[in-house]
Amino acid sequence: MPKVLKKGFAYICIQMKTKIGIDINLAYELLVRGEVVAIPTETVYGLASNGLNEDAIKKIFEAKNRPLTNPLILHFSDIESIEPYVIDIPEELKNLTNQFWPGPLTILLKKNKLVPEIITAGQDRVAVRIPSHSTTLELLKKLNFPLAAPSANPYGMISPTRVEHVFNQLSGKIPYILDGGECNNGLESTIVGMENNEVIIYRLGSISVEQIEEVIVKNVNLKTHSETLPVTSGMVKHHYAPSTPLFYIDEHLKNSESSNDGFIFFKEDFLGVNEKLILSPSGLLEEAAQKLYDALHLMDQKKFNRIFIEKFPEFGLGRSINDRLNRATAKFEK
Repeated sequence: MPKVLKKGFAYICIQMKTKIGIDINLAYELLVRGEVVAIPTETVYGLASNGLNEDAIKKIFEAKNRPLTNPLILHFSDIESIEPYVIDIPEELKNLTNQFWPGPLTILLKKNKLVPEIITAGQDRVAVRIPSHSTTLELLKKLNFPLAAPSANPYGMISPTRVEHVFNQLSGKIPYILDGGECNNGLESTIVGMENNEVIIYRLGSISVEQIEEVIVKNVNLKTHSETLPVTSGMVKHHYAPSTPLFYIDEHLKNSESSNDGFIFFKEDFLGVNEKLILSPSGLLEEAAQKLYDALHLMDQKKFNRIFIEKFPEFGLGRSINDRLNRATAKFEK
């Protein structure tokens, strides 16, 4: 974190130098010393620290300006390393982990006393997952503690899927970014838990509702919003937003009088505009999901007056994409 020195009656903030590299051993050493490190996952880049060290965990909240009321996810190398921190894993959730781990699935489980209260915002369940990115799995296997890791960006802003996204948003606030290339999935993990013996999805993500239901062979319930205390990450109304005002094309374009607007389409430009990005010319929702955050970062850098984006089909990963866009556009609602 930036150091603050007192000089006379003035306080001078000295930012640290943020380095980018592929040195897993350096990332390991920093994490063992209680520092925060940006790490790659198959979903988005995470901002990691020792998940058992409260002082290290606080550095995540400080670097992101994240409220302490928003819980974190713990990352592990295998299911055996998860077991000491939770009470049990219900059978239906085990079926999901057998299908999707390592990968972009997070499950919410009853925690035991080994999990610091700051991880769960004082609640009795902890979110855990096993990422599939080879670099981070190698790092996790070297460590003797889990990694707490939300997305590596300022709270409420666009999640990062490239090292340059992390550097542009957190340079000077963290010491190291472990470069693992571009994230393959591009959307955060799907978060699943259980209430009253029913499977609940708390955050839509890189595993679709249909994929979850195919494994458990029944319908799931969605509880993806929280008006009070979120039970896990990604449930707040305003989130994943660029600095440039973002609107859906169908709802706001009629009132457009600006010539300095950018447009993001799913598979084709149906308006004939110049400043545009097309996420998947072949119409693949997986490709669109993988490119979504990168497109928002690119458009945000162009300093348009507004960005307009197409709404996606409400099935498969289209539902997860719309969830992110609904939260991002909510920031700019009047």
